[in-house]
Amino acid sequence: MWPGLQDALDTIKDYFNLSINVTDLYTQWMKTDPVFRKTAVGFEGVRMLRQDPWENLVSFICSSNNNIKRISQMCDNLCLHFGDHIATHEGIEYFSFPTPKVLAEAGVEQRLRDLSFGYRAKYIHKTAQLVLDSPEGHLDNLRTVPYEKAHEELLKFTGVGPKVADCVCLMSLDKHDSIPVDTHVYQIAKRDYKLKSKGDAVTAKTYDLVRKLFVDMWGPYAGWAQSVAFAADLKDMNNGLNQVNGDTVKVEVVTKKRTVTKKVIAKDEMVEKVKEEEAELEYSITGRPKRRKTIKVEY
Repeated sequence: MWPGLQDALDTIKDYFNLSINVTDLYTQWMKTDPVFRKTAVGFEGVRMLRQDPWENLVSFICSSNNNIKRISQMCDNLCLHFGDHIATHEGIEYFSFPTPKVLAEAGVEQRLRDLSFGYRAKYIHKTAQLVLDSPEGHLDNLRTVPYEKAHEELLKFTGVGPKVADCVCLMSLDKHDSIPVDTHVYQIAKRDYKLKSKGDAVTAKTYDLVRKLFVDMWGPYAGWAQSVAFAADLKDMNNGLNQVNGDTVKVEVVTKKRTVTKKVIAKDEMVEKVKEEEAELEYSITGRPKRRKTIKVEY
């Protein structure tokens, strides 16, 4: 309820987008899409939050080439080191998300690097400066403009590409037909919906093809349906949260500066892309290896 929120129920309804009836949406998608009828089982109730645009923007900048556990740690550190203390409840201290003004201050980039934000430190600092220099309420006002305009404006921020822009559009700016496209969503489109496209890389052309495919199929709330398909596709993946015994994966990362070899043990782990400044890599080793395989990633 801090600061100044008077009606908790209205806040909850807004944050969880409770004015949107997902039951009706699921019924509609299941009628028109036989694939969705199968993939949606067990994922009833998945819905888009209506998050604060600034907090969401910074959180998705943190998500670049990252896993859920580390993203959560970064967001916690932002609040702990740069936010205001809200309260202490049952021994746990709670802090607000830092404002653009705080993250735009001199020295913040180095402090973020010291907290293991890597190259994202520069992106967050520069984006905070850009937001601070924008007209007051600029991010919130993007809720009232068409999708194309909101997407274009978000791309002006440092460290924001098409996918991050679409995530913010979908989860903060009421652009319910926004489709964040990464390699997983691209593969879903090719595997389950027979999208005719060559290659495995997500190019500007394939990005537009995937978005058009899903919007044509699912309609004005296509982003919500895509999120269900995405969640179903990744249900067995290790995102840095679960430590389980499994295959030993030897990962060789070849950078322009040097080759770094690390061992990773994780069940069904997929090395999709590696992009860290000066080969700043984080891997965890757990359990006893069952078998070995090598994945080589070059960039």
